[in-house]
Amino acid sequence: MTLPAELDLSQIPFWARPQAERMEAFRRLRELDRPVFVPEQAVPFVGGGPGYYALVRHADVTAASREAAVFSSEPCSNSIPDMPRWLSVYFGSMINMDDPRHARLRRIVSRAFTPRVLAKMEEDLARAAAEIVDQAVAEGPGDFVAQVAARLPVRVICDMMGIPASHHDAVLRRTNVILGNADPEYTGIDPGFSRVRVARGLAKLLRAGHALNRLAARLGDERRRRPTGDLVSLLVNGDERLSSQELGSFFILLVVAGSETTRNAIAYGLKLFTDHPEQRELLLADFDGRIAGACDEIVRYATPVIQFRRTLTRDHELNGTPYRKGDKVLLFYTSANRDETVFADPDAFDITRDPNPHVGFGGPGPHYCLGAHLARREMTVMFRELFTRLPGIKAVGEPDFLLSNFINGVKHLRYTF
Repeated sequence: MTLPAELDLSQIPFWARPQAERMEAFRRLRELDRPVFVPEQAVPFVGGGPGYYALVRHADVTAASREAAVFSSEPCSNSIPDMPRWLSVYFGSMINMDDPRHARLRRIVSRAFTPRVLAKMEEDLARAAAEIVDQAVAEGPGDFVAQVAARLPVRVICDMMGIPASHHDAVLRRTNVILGNADPEYTGIDPGFSRVRVARGLAKLLRAGHALNRLAARLGDERRRRPTGDLVSLLVNGDERLSSQELGSFFILLVVAGSETTRNAIAYGLKLFTDHPEQRELLLADFDGRIAGACDEIVRYATPVIQFRRTLTRDHELNGTPYRKGDKVLLFYTSANRDETVFADPDAFDITRDPNPHVGFGGPGPHYCLGAHLARREMTVMFRELFTRLPGIKAVGEPDFLLSNFINGVKHLRYTF
């Protein structure tokens, strides 16, 4: 079928539409007999392909996620066109790999996310949240993303890696560029993909990736010579270790995936609790008993990562639809999390939703988010601190959203307390 403009997911103007309209478009796509084929928009200097199948139902997204040997993350999962070598050198992390390479890297970096390591971080998380709120109180209310939501995840990840506080703001600016997509504020790329502006945006992207890669590589070299027992020391020493290139790519993945997605969940959370005061009252009536459900419902409702790509390794039939070797599919988590066959009243924000089999941290299988537990802990300590210290805190007006078909991001959110 030829997609009408209001359903053409490949066009950047679709992603500039109000979120309610986009959700309605996905609802219409879920009603179709089979996944639609979406022609791909070529990007200057990067290229493109014939297109992809849009997997928008929960059943399709979860089934494809489980069958990683068929629905491959190679050559890349975080880009619709195949990523050129000059980009993949910085952004070709383990999310763009299949086993056994993926399993090896995941086994090494999982040292950062063991229950023992995360338990030791609990006190540091609480202290960081308290200091961030202290600073917000001193500054006065303004932009919740800049003052609160973006600060905690970057600080946590940089502290994990042993990166000094003097680098935190620079790390945040560079992650904004890396995930800026088609947003002019961060990349300068225009929705029409003019060659001049795309060239400038790609140059900014390369500089950001190079800077973060070098920062991690230098730290890795220091820890090889003088291990301190921190995370980087664990990753670059021992029987299984990361090379300098692997460490740089892992750091970019960690800081981009960990900081951007968690910051967006925190920002969405404030907006959702402002728009649904009854849910906030419900949470505060039993914070410890309900915060876990609240975090998962925020992630389901917001779905900070819109989609990931997979590529078929062989001919395969999934839920009655045949695919051919080499076909691309996009796993639209944002649509799967509103699937009315799985979630009762899916457009409602309900922190008591149970069960809540959302795919906001990725579908089941080997690529499920390693940092999911850490993200939940960060959200918990921040909302505890905010609602305890600033009981009148609320969002003001509508968020300023990122223009992206990859990250459902909040760039700015006015707030008061």
